[in-house]
Amino acid sequence: RSDAGETMAWSESVDTLLANKDGLAAFRTFLKSEFSEENVEFWLACEDFKKTKSSTKITSKAQKIYSDFIEADAPKEINIDFHTKTHISQNISEPTLSCFDDAQRSIYSLMAKDSFPRFLRSEMYKELVKKQEHGNQKRWLPFL
Repeated sequence: RSDAGETMAWSESVDTLLANKDGLAAFRTFLKSEFSEENVEFWLACEDFKKTKSSTKITSKAQKIYSDFIEADAPKEINIDFHTKTHISQNISEPTLSCFDDAQRSIYSLMAKDSFPRFLRSEMYKELVKKQEHGNQKRWLPFL
């Protein structure tokens, strides 16, 4: 469990939030409530993809990301511009570790500028912070 300081620290940046296991879980839950969890799922898939070493795995993982998030009517289709989508479609037959970088940057920016501020204003986040603060008071003030 995170303490209140850690929960509060998530508000510093979307990077801090995404790097924290509990923060990521809370953000995902929030995005699910807004029907936009595909954004964080795509971002995580790209992070995993960039660590791929084997060339056969690069191809299969790229195809999976493409079919899950990029192609028209993909089950978790992300909202990216036509140019970026076309560029990925043209290069997916010979994918590189950077083939999703533009799309990932675009989705990251969308989360940072749009979803993240809404998450910080959400009742869900406020409740988490309140719970953490209350939990900490109990630990330090045994008579509460």
